[in-house]
Amino acid sequence: MDFESNNWVWEGMYYYPRLFGGIMLTAALLGLSTSYFGGISVPTLLYPFPYLSIFYKKKHEKKRVRVYMDGCFDLMHYGHANALRQAKALGDELVVGVVSDEEIIATKGPPVLCMEERLALVSGLKWVDEVISSAPYAITEDFMNRLFNEYKIDYIIHGDDPCLLPDGTDAYALAKKAGRYKQIKRTEGVSSTDIVGRILSASRSGDSPQDCSNSTPVGEVDDIKNKFGAEKQAKGGQMSHFLPTSRRIVQFSNGKGPAPNSRVVYIDGAFDLFHAGHVEILKSARQHGDFLLVGIYPDQTVSELRGHQYPLMNLYERSLGVLACRYVDEVIIGAPWEVTQDMITTFNISLVVHGTVSESNFSTEGGQDPYAVPKSMGIFQVIESPKDITTSSVAQRIIANHEIYVKRNTKKAASEKKYYAERKYVSGD
Repeated sequence: MDFESNNWVWEGMYYYPRLFGGIMLTAALLGLSTSYFGGISVPTLLYPFPYLSIFYKKKHEKKRVRVYMDGCFDLMHYGHANALRQAKALGDELVVGVVSDEEIIATKGPPVLCMEERLALVSGLKWVDEVISSAPYAITEDFMNRLFNEYKIDYIIHGDDPCLLPDGTDAYALAKKAGRYKQIKRTEGVSSTDIVGRILSASRSGDSPQDCSNSTPVGEVDDIKNKFGAEKQAKGGQMSHFLPTSRRIVQFSNGKGPAPNSRVVYIDGAFDLFHAGHVEILKSARQHGDFLLVGIYPDQTVSELRGHQYPLMNLYERSLGVLACRYVDEVIIGAPWEVTQDMITTFNISLVVHGTVSESNFSTEGGQDPYAVPKSMGIFQVIESPKDITTSSVAQRIIANHEIYVKRNTKKAASEKKYYAERKYVSGD
């Protein structure tokens, strides 16, 4: 047996000579060979002396580091996902606190997504191990002690952008004072404020996103358009400032292909403004096989099928949103609208699925069925969509409450402008 594998015995003899002397004497009296202590058949030795395992555990067992990060996670985007990815890299287990609807209303105004939807999005991320619902917006001393004692948290994590309470104080001051705070780099190019701005901008373009599953009356939509036509565009813009890199895509990827005999399931779509409905349909699709391959339509296809104001998120933003989902194994960035025989062969697809809920105006072009080939092969299946949420229905919530969100965006835009004006380079991510 390798001497190093039992080096703990010799260390124990060095640090605890009296204890080991007594053990060796006892072993001799019992007729046991002291050669056990030379590194032979250690597991046998531990049988009559099970308490000796403390030395082995002390040397070889490493405490798992648990880190905590909180947020509103409203209109979840790849910036949120990347923040949680970075947080997970600072420990072994990531616990995420999702701020309650009531606290968001009190500090920021009404959230676009309810608690249930935000929990589904956070729980669906591949880097999240545990979720605390209705977490407080501010890290109070009581809640911090609860994190340390009840949830066994070692460090509290936040981005390098300032997080101030209504009174102007630092929301993480107590964690910093306790020496249990770590900082990560903010993901540039996207924010919930930015996404709200894109939706508001799209509504002013004359073709506002309409809720296709539960549409707002036409007259009301026209009134909203007219109001927006007279308002100044809120800062946040309609253009994405995201600069895609191959490194970011690799960070989000699993890096593993399917096994030779895996049952590969394929599902495609725009996956614009990634929401709880997307998470649930991907979870359902994954349950039909061993490997989930997701096709993401290019921007041009989405625009041709749904209108020039779409997509709200560009192809790379949408790809990262899908890749961050724990149920997804691989994505095709810029997948063809039609599922061809060549695609099925190339990716060894066993089943093509489609949900029952989708944008009603996201129809087949010219009557052509994009799933004709898998249907003819008998490998196409419609699966029940667990939620009736759509990208349009989420956007419509913002449009219907446009005055609140325009006001909130204007205020947030000012703070973000100040952040970008004063920010300095932060290494890492």
